[in-house]
Amino acid sequence: MPAEFIRLYEENPEPKKVKEIVDILRDGGVVIYPTDTVYGMGCDITNQRAIERIAKIKGINPKKHNFSFICADLSDIAQYTRVITKPVFKMMKKAFPGPFTFILEANSTVPKILHSNKKTVGIRVPNHNIPRTLVQELGQPILTTSIHDEDEVVEYSTDPELIFEKYQHLVDVVIDGGYGQNVASTILNCTGDEVEVIREGLGNVEDLF
Repeated sequence: MPAEFIRLYEENPEPKKVKEIVDILRDGGVVIYPTDTVYGMGCDITNQRAIERIAKIKGINPKKHNFSFICADLSDIAQYTRVITKPVFKMMKKAFPGPFTFILEANSTVPKILHSNKKTVGIRVPNHNIPRTLVQELGQPILTTSIHDEDEVVEYSTDPELIFEKYQHLVDVVIDGGYGQNVASTILNCTGDEVEVIREGLGNVEDLF
């Protein structure tokens, strides 16, 4: 059965449609959704079957791949990370919501969720109402990974209709939130003594200092 193609408007996501999508997530579904950067693919972080489905779709080993969690706000983060230093927390307050991913030391909850030996976790709080609304309705973060394009020039898929054509028999829902960006988030590794820029993306690191 092909995926559902559901149109949502960022300014005011329709509660009935949001509930339908969240029910699918709770049932182990895989959903593609817009963010403030590129389109992402995700699932309920506690559903191992859904995590394995995403890994299979992307051809990756879920125990080795570095997934990120989409959180609704900073209040969710303490559940999955070890102690965050004051300078890093200050940066996060400036960065979120926004186009950044912070790599932080994971606490013991994360390896249990992912059935792995992971010592780090990526945290995202996108400046986009649709994924944050889904997380709020779900009551916990969504595991997320970017939708890449096979085109050699265009790295990320931006057109939701083309994404639907490609993934309609692999996922359960594709959310049409309009055209996405073609630049991913800026990734900051905060597990060492100094913050390290792993990938320069849409977010401007200089704004955080």
